[in-house]
Amino acid sequence: MKRTVLFVDGRVGGKREELPGPGFRYIRIHVPGATESATVRNDFLCDYCASPLKEDLKYRVLGDKQVFDLMDSKILQIFQGSVTNSQHYRLQSFAVFVRDELINKMKLGGRYRVVGIPVCGNVGSQATVCIEANNIHQYIVESPQTISRNFHKIHALTRDSPWIFTGILANVFSSQVVPVGTYNTLKLCMLLSLVQTSNEDRDPVNFLDLLVITSDTLTVERLLSYGISLVPRGVRHFVSNDMFATVSKDDHGTGTASIQACSALLAKGGVCCIGDMSLQKKDKLDHLQSVLESRNTTVFIPGKKYGEDGDHQMFLPVQCNFWSYVSYSKKPVQKENKVIGQVDLSCLPTNLVDSFGMLVYINDFSQSLQILPLVHHNLSRAVSKTNSHWTASQQFTTQDYEKLIAYAKNLQVNMSTRAERLLHGYYLASRRVRSDIHGSKISTSALRHLMNISKAHAKLSLKNNVTEADVLIAVLLFEISLTLKHGGSVFSVSPNALFPTELYDEKCLHQRDVHLREYYQQLLTFIATYGPGTSSSIFEE
Repeated sequence: MKRTVLFVDGRVGGKREELPGPGFRYIRIHVPGATESATVRNDFLCDYCASPLKEDLKYRVLGDKQVFDLMDSKILQIFQGSVTNSQHYRLQSFAVFVRDELINKMKLGGRYRVVGIPVCGNVGSQATVCIEANNIHQYIVESPQTISRNFHKIHALTRDSPWIFTGILANVFSSQVVPVGTYNTLKLCMLLSLVQTSNEDRDPVNFLDLLVITSDTLTVERLLSYGISLVPRGVRHFVSNDMFATVSKDDHGTGTASIQACSALLAKGGVCCIGDMSLQKKDKLDHLQSVLESRNTTVFIPGKKYGEDGDHQMFLPVQCNFWSYVSYSKKPVQKENKVIGQVDLSCLPTNLVDSFGMLVYINDFSQSLQILPLVHHNLSRAVSKTNSHWTASQQFTTQDYEKLIAYAKNLQVNMSTRAERLLHGYYLASRRVRSDIHGSKISTSALRHLMNISKAHAKLSLKNNVTEADVLIAVLLFEISLTLKHGGSVFSVSPNALFPTELYDEKCLHQRDVHLREYYQQLLTFIATYGPGTSSSIFEE
């Protein structure tokens, strides 16, 4: 790139241009941590009289410059809570100096390939390596074109049913860490959230967050930790760290503000697992609620502190799904006069609970017996490889699920006309049923959550169109969460509606289909009774 700098002859006061010419005479040099004014040479001499040339600063046009800290993608294994490679190595970030129009190509939490000039310098007693960027490319993930052979075979055998394939996926999911059939509803919700993630080269538009109410925190913790390892951007948030962006002074010596991408921004296009919600402080929960509703976070930069003329405010998009759980065993005081089916959720703000797209309640009748199946599962895997649980985890491996999720999340799905009418009919009927003198108890984001769950089930079923069967799954999940928050209604749905029986064999799978079809007929009756004006459009075909 040709650059022009104007200089003033200190002896005669003349003005001339210094241009790159023969002999490769450079004008600007790169020094790690140096300001823009310090990167221009000051040893220019006149070619005719050898007098020193002094730059006329009023002709200088400075370009924008930002410093980005990049790190290897392997560091995400640490943020997931585990490192699969036993080799000991050090992961260290390095600075990239980006100028002018290249600044718009980089965003916090993104993944890029940088082409530039490496520069080595000294900061105190340490040697630093930085890169002067010449070009920046968005990292594009290569998605698989098909699923594994085992899942492809099962999918072909279950085409006659809209629910058997996803039921099998949930039943066998995470058999490496928990027994087969444990908390199938929770595992189905995890799979639905995973297929609603996106690749790093595309901004996600449909988010599906998960909140679990349980006393079996051990098993839920194992399930969530296993789930975030199935996507490239699964990040485990620790209470000691910050969840969103923070501001500090730049450590490269520029004296300006430096913005750090924390757990949620690092999980762009993936899942941020918060863990136990009760460990978070109130101000952090309020911030989380704001982010769940707006999908962006605000960073305030005081100008006086960082050498600027005025204060600045930045809006950073938060593009990931959130997983969390809360233990109700820590709240022994139960809510008085609660409706049948309602669970005491007073430990969390009501608006925060409504912000999550899926709410799952795991009811454990025996606190002392809930750990025994998990212990038996681990001992069986360690002692005997012929155990049925071990056989399942060998037949449906973690790599099979990774490939399935990577393939399903890239499917483009569309809402069919009948599915959309059914969805709107249930939404209108629910608002009319669950209303009092203060208005409807259904949040304004309910329709969006219902649509996202329906699309996620269609993706998990490897379909391109959302059908009434997908809407039924979304309605049952949403109705269960409404019962937990507000108690039962005329549309009576049991807590185990999605998996009314344990799935041992093919007979149990077909029996589950019968139960789901009965719920579908109840849904049609509910809409026809409490949703006037919608029944005719649903039944017109």
